[in-house]
Amino acid sequence: MKFPVFELERVQSVYENTVEFNLTESGFHPFSMAELLDGAQLEAVETTALGYGQTNGSVEVRERIAALYPGLGPDNVLVTNGSSEANFVACQTLLEPGDEVVMMVPNYMQIWGIAEAMGAVPVAFHLREENGWAPDLDELRRVVTDKTRMITVCNPSNPTGYVLTPDEMKEIAAIADSVGAWIHADEVYRGAELDGEETPSFSGLAERVTVNGGLSKAYALPGLRLGWLAGPADTIATSWAYHDYTSITAGILSHAIGAIALDPGLRPKILERNRGMLRKNLAFVSEWVESLAPHLHFIPPKAAGVAFMRYDWPINSTELAEWLRDVHSVFILAGDCFNMDGFVRIGIGAETSALSAGLQRVTDAVTERFG
Repeated sequence: MKFPVFELERVQSVYENTVEFNLTESGFHPFSMAELLDGAQLEAVETTALGYGQTNGSVEVRERIAALYPGLGPDNVLVTNGSSEANFVACQTLLEPGDEVVMMVPNYMQIWGIAEAMGAVPVAFHLREENGWAPDLDELRRVVTDKTRMITVCNPSNPTGYVLTPDEMKEIAAIADSVGAWIHADEVYRGAELDGEETPSFSGLAERVTVNGGLSKAYALPGLRLGWLAGPADTIATSWAYHDYTSITAGILSHAIGAIALDPGLRPKILERNRGMLRKNLAFVSEWVESLAPHLHFIPPKAAGVAFMRYDWPINSTELAEWLRDVHSVFILAGDCFNMDGFVRIGIGAETSALSAGLQRVTDAVTERFG
């Protein structure tokens, strides 16, 4: 298999640490160890033996993850190195060459690249800006065929921040059932909702469902690289075999700290800290967008740490991002990374002071160049 360069991840990796203002981060300002853990917890982590641990995830972590999904137990969960590995092993488990993968677009485009590398055929169905980024379910019905093996969605959405309604979720499940397809739901932003109401999972909506999750986004713990894949026990057992050929196991310290973060007593506090940050920053970002109207427009996200914005300046999105990065040392993500020129994605989960200074730098730059 030959994998295409994953442009979104590559460009972020190369440049995010070289600019003065990085506005591409898609999560929240990360916790420090001292902020997250109390004294006893820090001591417990410090005395953890640095062995391998159980390769599919410790029983404690898998039990806490399973508790997030009604009806699931630890055998329904595989712990991975971030949700990206969960996506990879799900595709390896479920797809064969020639299968069709119907993917919600715009989206985090990892699965599109994996499908192409595997010899599967990716097909898009769209979230529509004119409908507030709601999914075009008529289009989904048109593009599924008897070759459709997987329908993959991101809910809450990266990059739009849209949250599917319960009726939309049920309809997607019904469409998948009509052709015998799996649903694979990227739910890594579940828990990062502005209204504080946690997004329901696709788990349990149909017989053939896998979901991913992780601590990088809604939990503001990206350095742990702790993710998971959840689904039917026999499917997860098969996925474990692929995991044996990729990273083998997530780190033992990630397991130890992850178990603490997922504790029912601490988890709500972590999520509310990040939601509060999102509410504060979104109010500020909304005022900033209004200050650049009519050249800049967005539909405020309902969840997630990102905002997807349409602009009318006469410049390609990659060229715009490169110019702001190279000339003005402020880094935004081009809509081209989502196959949607004319848009940019800006992370809104940073500390407000850094976000404010970075956006002011953008204002000064575009005002000077475009008027």
